[in-house]
Amino acid sequence: MEKKFQHQIKENEVIITRTFEASQEQVWNAFTDSKILDEWWAPKPWKCNTKEQDFSVGGRWLYNMTGPNGEIHWSYMDYKEIDPQNYYSGEDGFCDENGNPNKDFPSSTWRNDFSFSDGVCTVTSSCKYDSAETLKSYLDMGFLEGYEMGLNNLEALLKK
Repeated sequence: MEKKFQHQIKENEVIITRTFEASQEQVWNAFTDSKILDEWWAPKPWKCNTKEQDFSVGGRWLYNMTGPNGEIHWSYMDYKEIDPQNYYSGEDGFCDENGNPNKDFPSSTWRNDFSFSDGVCTVTSSCKYDSAETLKSYLDMGFLEGYEMGLNNLEALLKK
């Protein structure tokens, strides 16, 4: 059986593929509706908390991840392109609680593609950074492990 979570690295980009036994609409909604994102986006025991979301071209998702010891890390996603049910792209980065980007951490460009076949929705996430070194620093911080944990949370949520 094919692994549900796969990734490949190309210079300054990591491409992550994950399958879900759910409809394309269910998975799309889980990635684009902040009420559902808050239920799965953060790797446990962390919790995702949306402050605001405008899922439209030019809109923004502003949220934080709160840790078990009260740590709070703010992030944003500025939506650049949206093709409903098929893909969306945007700029992702760290910020303060008002959405002002944190210049100590580079942003990344994300594109999430959704496809459906034989009862399985496949999500392909492409994350591009300004350099291979920046990508390596994010990988060293545990980006892949954290994202996989979040996607596993989503799988459990979709089975409810």
